[in-house]
Amino acid sequence: MINFSEVFSITVNRRNFFLSSAAAAAPLAAAAILPACKSSGGGGSSSNARSWEAKLGAIPKDKVSPTDIYRQANVKTSILSKGRVGRKYHRPMTARYITIHSTQNYTGDAWAHSKALHKGALRGGRTGYLCWHFTVQEDVAIQHLPTNEEGEHADFDGQGNRQSIGIEMCEHRGNDLLQTMERTAKLAASLMYYHKIPIRHIVPHYHWPRKGYTPANKNCPHFLLENGRPGDTWNWFVSRVDRHYQRIKA
Repeated sequence: MINFSEVFSITVNRRNFFLSSAAAAAPLAAAAILPACKSSGGGGSSSNARSWEAKLGAIPKDKVSPTDIYRQANVKTSILSKGRVGRKYHRPMTARYITIHSTQNYTGDAWAHSKALHKGALRGGRTGYLCWHFTVQEDVAIQHLPTNEEGEHADFDGQGNRQSIGIEMCEHRGNDLLQTMERTAKLAASLMYYHKIPIRHIVPHYHWPRKGYTPANKNCPHFLLENGRPGDTWNWFVSRVDRHYQRIKA
């Protein structure tokens, strides 16, 4: 079993999931990123859902192992150091939800967001530093926090921060948004399996009201919502998560 709560010194099929030298050397955008984040079997009834389902195609019905679905998510680790920035304090968490976000940052990729989190460039929240667990783009998912520790990504001192794993989907130019959503769906299915999280607890950032903000519920992830609220497009995304999850066999 893969333990998402560890710093991935764990091997999957004899491979360690750490940053490769090539990935570490990849060009990074400036660290001053301002994140805006600021089960059916088909495509749903929204035009986006129908179009995206057709382009992605049906999810195979053959069974896969928990290791296989995790490996398909292509998780790399860049865990924040203990005692610094987003992990300034140790805040244990038992994950009960998975919260899906979108960055609304059109220049920074997943590696740039990782760099920004390590530098403490994203300020806010209870600790003074924003942080979340994974950032996903078309070809990779980067883990920043152990999944048994709280992040700062949803609703300050509410249940969203205290009990949910935060996943940010990238929107930078040139990134394939469809493949980003599909990789996120596979990652979410894997996390559901390892943390025993039910499908009804896959929620958008919108789900968590933010005290003192107007509107309290954020339009995030905006491309999966209708008029700022979950609807057919969100239901389609959750259905893909669920279909990936249903393939997993112990």
